[in-house]
Amino acid sequence: MAFNIVLVEPEIPQNTGNIVRTCACTGATLHLVGPLGFSISDKHLKRAGLDYWDDMDIRLYDSFEEVVGKSNGGTFYFCTTKAKRTYKEVEYKDGDYLVFGKETKGLPESILQANYEWCIRIPMLKDYRSLNLSNSVAIVLYEAVSQLGFPGMLMQGELTGRGD
Repeated sequence: MAFNIVLVEPEIPQNTGNIVRTCACTGATLHLVGPLGFSISDKHLKRAGLDYWDDMDIRLYDSFEEVVGKSNGGTFYFCTTKAKRTYKEVEYKDGDYLVFGKETKGLPESILQANYEWCIRIPMLKDYRSLNLSNSVAIVLYEAVSQLGFPGMLMQGELTGRGD
């Protein structure tokens, strides 16, 4: 099992492509809740995701409720600038769901109100609205993976000796 990234109505294909790449590198499953602001065949989406598409577990849904209904029991954490606690204050477990909203509006207020005790935020200066979606996913996902000790991940690299 691994972490689950849920994108609710993502709008920008390049962001989702970058998230595909991050999920592939961490073993996370990507759940996309429509309507999407792009086609899954979008060339920008594919380019940003590079050659990781074949290795990915990507699941498509018509509603957030469908994701919840098909979940495997992990805890859902809702990433929003409106949360009172930070992503660092959470003890993540294998199989948890990290939920992110669309680039222009974030998660719907109804989802946040219904799950406010599970909302988390990334701290930032007060004069700024939000971070880029793909950066936010990477920050929170890598914290979660780090807490578990980077399971199954290569922990050391090595030089090629080519000098380039």
